[in-house]
Amino acid sequence: MFLFLLLFSESCTASVRKIGKVDPGFQGSQMNWIDNNGIILLSNDSNFGFGFTPTTQDVTLFLLTVIHMGSSTIVWAANRASLVRNSDNFYFDDTGNAYLQSGKSTVWSSDTGGKGVSAMGLLDSGNLVLLGKDGGVVWQSFSHPTDTLLSNQEFSGGMRLVSAPDANNLTYFLEIKSADMILSAGFQTPQPYWSMSQEKRKTINQDGGVVSSASLEANSWKFYDSSKIFLWQFIFSDSKDANATWVAVLGNDGFITFSILQSGGPSPSPTKIPNNPCDTPEPCGPYYVCYGDNRCQCPSVLNSSPNCKPGIVSPCDRSKGPIDLVQVGDKLNYFALGFVSPVSKTNLDGCKAACNSNCSCLTLFFDNSSGNCFLFDSTGSFQNVNNGGGFVSFTKVLSTGGSGNNTRGGSGNRKKSFPYVVIIAVATVVVIIGLLSAGYWYWRKRKMPESHKDSSEEDNFLESISGMPIRFGYRDLQTATNDFSVKLGQGGFGSVYQGALPDGTRLAVKKLEGIGQGKKEFRAEVTIIGSIHHLHLVKLKGFCAEGAHRLLAYEFMANGSLDKWIFKKNKEGFMLDWNTRFNIALGTAKGLAYLHDDCDSKIIHCDIKPENVLLDDHFHAKVSDFGLAKLMTREQSHVFTTMRGTRGYLAPEWITSYAISEKSDVYSYGMVLLEIIGGRKNYDPSETSEKSHYPSYAFKMMEEGKLRSILDSKLEIDEADERVAIAVKVALWCIQDDMHLRPSMTKVVQMLEGISVVPTPPMASQSGSRLYSNFFKSVSEGGTSSGPSDCNSDAHMSAVQLSGPR
Repeated sequence: MFLFLLLFSESCTASVRKIGKVDPGFQGSQMNWIDNNGIILLSNDSNFGFGFTPTTQDVTLFLLTVIHMGSSTIVWAANRASLVRNSDNFYFDDTGNAYLQSGKSTVWSSDTGGKGVSAMGLLDSGNLVLLGKDGGVVWQSFSHPTDTLLSNQEFSGGMRLVSAPDANNLTYFLEIKSADMILSAGFQTPQPYWSMSQEKRKTINQDGGVVSSASLEANSWKFYDSSKIFLWQFIFSDSKDANATWVAVLGNDGFITFSILQSGGPSPSPTKIPNNPCDTPEPCGPYYVCYGDNRCQCPSVLNSSPNCKPGIVSPCDRSKGPIDLVQVGDKLNYFALGFVSPVSKTNLDGCKAACNSNCSCLTLFFDNSSGNCFLFDSTGSFQNVNNGGGFVSFTKVLSTGGSGNNTRGGSGNRKKSFPYVVIIAVATVVVIIGLLSAGYWYWRKRKMPESHKDSSEEDNFLESISGMPIRFGYRDLQTATNDFSVKLGQGGFGSVYQGALPDGTRLAVKKLEGIGQGKKEFRAEVTIIGSIHHLHLVKLKGFCAEGAHRLLAYEFMANGSLDKWIFKKNKEGFMLDWNTRFNIALGTAKGLAYLHDDCDSKIIHCDIKPENVLLDDHFHAKVSDFGLAKLMTREQSHVFTTMRGTRGYLAPEWITSYAISEKSDVYSYGMVLLEIIGGRKNYDPSETSEKSHYPSYAFKMMEEGKLRSILDSKLEIDEADERVAIAVKVALWCIQDDMHLRPSMTKVVQMLEGISVVPTPPMASQSGSRLYSNFFKSVSEGGTSSGPSDCNSDAHMSAVQLSGPR
């Protein structure tokens, strides 16, 4: 009985969330604090908490973290590489050591046992500290950062900020060394790609000093020497709030971003390090060439290789066959070239010889003007040079010729004396075997069940696509999604589930519900999105075509689809501000402009709507769901096709059976842009008759000069911000009934960026308004269309697909 009371007492003590600090002799697992969402300890102002946080990949696995309570932002983690379960214990023992144990293994420890630690505290700054008997700091989380720096957290030599791994298992790290702050890619031999000394946006307070530390102070990053003399400053925001809590985060895309931590979610600054996406190691993936307009292209020498790869895992591994050194291009740059020294000064032949004689050399860059030769054992993305100059580049690839092409010495003489009778005999046997194989294949094809034929045809089709993404097995994706346990949403042709690969890469896995339904859409998606790469298009990580299973694995977009943010029915909670909304609109426009104008074939998306605009963890927009997309040659100006898309976003030419073109996407984009501006759907029967059809109302308010009436009433805007008027006028140009009046998406981007003037749009034709009003009304009253109805009260505007013959 006494033992039971003792255990009960300890359990109750552990489950009480502490404020400020705890004493040694403290222990417990996530289950002890499950009623407090795993939080063990709060700072005195309750802004920060220390405890167990579930991972986004698997809610049964946990990190031991310091978290900003209002925004749920993790600012420090003890065990990123070794996750624990809810029964694993955290200890702060009587010796003063704090540690995390999984089973019998210690996965993290402060190593402070016997150092006079008397208490553990969480300061209002977000710093987790172990305090000595004199009140001094023995250990602190600020000295052991993970991927985040907080306001007033000193970052000095010997510390390192390390990102989570990206899709290629590459990490990035930030450190202060050689009197500079340097960002590097964690290849086998690290490759730097940014330094504060070369950052043009910094201001210099005092020349000649040696940088030894840096800290975020208000809206700037300040750099000091060892005597705390102020040397440099990097201003990353116009915010004047001196009390704001800022964080700098090194993301798995290689960028450092800055955000204010506040209730409802972090508020990001538009400033990034580096400034140009092409200056990061993998904006497009290894070996792709990054262009300044956010375009990525595989070099022609690697176009026929799967995923634009050279076919070798390591240049020193010759087990797969001989390796050739081939030219990638002669006007290229590389992110690391401005930060590393050449291995030698020579000519091009000497540089190639140096790479060939060094088995770890994978890629070389040679500067004809200086003779500088650079060798690298790992390769990220190349950079296109538009203004002349650049480097000649070569990379090693798996030879397609095979070892038989590399004949040496007397092998040629042996071939000459080879008996012709043997050649004839071998050729005869080969022909006979070929005929027998062809006959057997024909017999099997006639006997093969229809479903196997379909599967075989699909396999042949998929194998024929160049630049294919990764092909997963069904069991791989079943394991990655924990047997499809976490559903993210429902699409037109199947459900989407959350998943993660063994290396930690997060996925969104789209599972088509049947091999018959959506088969064409599956092919379209793999063909189109698998072969294009753009900052504002969702990346297809891989696919599965196995038996009756058809799945697509995309990059995970942490903030979901746009509709969840602009159609919020509750008045509370985090709302997208105008700056974020405008950037989402601009990013979506850039993605569509790339599809229309920069691909080999013109790609019409055919289903632009908020549900198909996804947002990453920084609210950057990416266009998704290419299952209904239509390809057009560059010579085609329009095309007839089956009706496809979603009610409310369809251009008039879809409904009136005219030919469609990329201008049909422009119309859909205009509708989405209006919804972003207004924070409401473009048809809402709950509104007054004047406001129910939002486009008509917007035209009327524009004519009357009442722009503020069009904008979401909950938004706070600067009256001098010209982008509001620009966005409204662009949207109204895009939804013109006459497709010839609509601008191209490239023109839309130019207008939104202020490069091109936006004239006042003409009024919408009344025929179009009547057509749409009647169309919406017939649907809401239970009328039919050429597409299936979901019997939903929002059917007139929700994700109801149309796919009837035209």
